[in-house]
Amino acid sequence: MTPEPTGPSGSLGVAVIGYAFMGRAHSDAWRTVGAFRPDLPSIRQQVLVGRDAIEVGRAAHRLGWSESSTDWRSVLERDDVDVVDVCVPGHLHAEIAVAALEAGKHVIVEKPLANTLVEAEKMVEAARAARGRGVRSMVGFNYRRVPALALARQYVAEGRIGTVRQLRVSYLQDWLVDERAPMSWRLRRESAGSGVLGDLGSHAVDQVRYLLGQEIETVSGRIETFVPRRPGERGPEEVTVDDAAWATLRTSGGAVVSLEVSRMASGRKNALQIEVYGSRGSLRFDLESLNELWACLDGAEFPTKLLVTEPHQPYLDGWWPPGHVLGWDHTFTHQAADFLRAVSEGDDPVPSFEDGLAVQRVLAAVESSAAQSSVEIQPEATR
Repeated sequence: MTPEPTGPSGSLGVAVIGYAFMGRAHSDAWRTVGAFRPDLPSIRQQVLVGRDAIEVGRAAHRLGWSESSTDWRSVLERDDVDVVDVCVPGHLHAEIAVAALEAGKHVIVEKPLANTLVEAEKMVEAARAARGRGVRSMVGFNYRRVPALALARQYVAEGRIGTVRQLRVSYLQDWLVDERAPMSWRLRRESAGSGVLGDLGSHAVDQVRYLLGQEIETVSGRIETFVPRRPGERGPEEVTVDDAAWATLRTSGGAVVSLEVSRMASGRKNALQIEVYGSRGSLRFDLESLNELWACLDGAEFPTKLLVTEPHQPYLDGWWPPGHVLGWDHTFTHQAADFLRAVSEGDDPVPSFEDGLAVQRVLAAVESSAAQSSVEIQPEATR
């Protein structure tokens, strides 16, 4: 049996753990989801959790939460909390998510699922056990909720581009180009697990699985850390994660994928670019123009630019008139809506913790492949 909501009129009490970048994005989604989907169970922004009492209190007031707390464990004991949304660094995901599931709370965890395969497997085990008690869980790959990418997936499933043969997926940012950029938790393996591979590569790998509905079977990879030391609070500190990564993947359906991710790509702010080539057409997407999908369908010779804002297209009903574009933040509102719908209908939301584990296995395989010796090209002998 699904646990009964604790609030008035069947409302669900939500707690978000973390109030920085992702905590803000998720808070905005919980604040807006009721206006977008009034047909779903209403929610109460019950409590925002963070380490700094003063700062989390300010954030809670600013982001619409009823109260704040510095103790996530005490939040799990509360009867007025039904959903726990985990938005903290990766090394904390497993402990919080497992405890929340065991406490009977529905759980969302930001991507990547965990820092290690062992942690991810433990989380999947806990999710499966909780599922038998009607407790739901989901990993937050929000780009599945971009309407243009959801439409691209629909076209692939309908065979509109034929048999998919190859993909190019790149996710490029430039916020670490400056060698003087300071150390952060994202640059330490103990807190982040990996660098750009887990941060952006997890999105890229998930999109391959999502768009094709196929698993990734083989991997060949390379990773690089271009700036090995960065300014820390006590002087220079070693960077223990990757700055950029490349991989060639092959899927269960025989498609070959070229993948590249970097946080050192000068001039690229948030460029997730996807190209899918099939036997009868192609699809092209760029996150920096996220309402557009270039589609060459059903054997057409040239692609057409589609503005994905029509009410009949994925996720667009309930928003604005055609041509009034949506933004990056709307993907989190769609994510919250999908989660609430699954909980209210007693279904398992997607992507599941198992999906998160599948992505984690690919990322681990890229790292493992990158650790193998490369083949050096010998120069031509002097004549």
